[in-house]
Amino acid sequence: MYLPVPSQPDCVSAWREAVRLVDAEPHHEAYNVVIDVQDPVSNANRQDSRVAVVDDFLSGCDKSVETVANTIFPASLYYRHGAPAFFDVFRDRVLNKVRRNERWSGYYFERMIDYPVPLGEPPNQLWDIVTRMKSEKVSALNKYELSLFDPVRDVDNSPYGGQCLSFMSFKIIPDTKRTLTLTAMYRNHFYVEKLLGNLIGLGRLMTFAGREAGLRVGALTVISTHAEIDLPNRGRRSDLAAMLAQFDQAAASLAACTPPSASSPDSVAAVSSVIP
Repeated sequence: MYLPVPSQPDCVSAWREAVRLVDAEPHHEAYNVVIDVQDPVSNANRQDSRVAVVDDFLSGCDKSVETVANTIFPASLYYRHGAPAFFDVFRDRVLNKVRRNERWSGYYFERMIDYPVPLGEPPNQLWDIVTRMKSEKVSALNKYELSLFDPVRDVDNSPYGGQCLSFMSFKIIPDTKRTLTLTAMYRNHFYVEKLLGNLIGLGRLMTFAGREAGLRVGALTVISTHAEIDLPNRGRRSDLAAMLAQFDQAAASLAACTPPSASSPDSVAAVSSVIP
């Protein structure tokens, strides 16, 4: 059982098509939804009117696209302090403020750089991967795995709460320009409140890894083992329908004034495209 979403040019288009397909399923939910984003960096901020529509809707529910994206990758810290310095800045200035309990802070980035182990120092999985990717001594193309699910802290009886992003697999495609791809697996996925911010955050994570390792940023694939069209703050279906209609209107206006050659899935990630 799976639901394939036709490959989309950017995160925003992928969000809309995934919402459309899952919403049409019984009970507005689906299993093993596969999303493919050709260019996960383009149009990934509020300057895109489609993102602004979703963000305004979520802001009315005390949510935001940017907040969700930052749980995966704190782009502003990276561009302000650089790597690896920004890891310590995150631990010292952010983590102490946002950590809710001993289980985790709600930031997936925490587990990427500070994964708990029984003995010794917690590994920085993300920096280890980037360091290996850029090393001339490492020839591996398919051994860059990053775990976020913690079998010690995450197993409980909560139907939805806690960690949802479980695992990530980076790959290097050895074409004329070595290209970085990413596959991310979610155990549970709220498509209205979380998916767009998740896609944007994952694209920013790829930009960081590609920039530091000297790799071109390629496609992002997301597998939602369970997905649902949620109603943030127990809102109404009519409110969601109105937001989607506004989104579609913004998308139509954008398409009408965008030359066909202006958007290309072959683009290389630019710093300016990930700054909110």
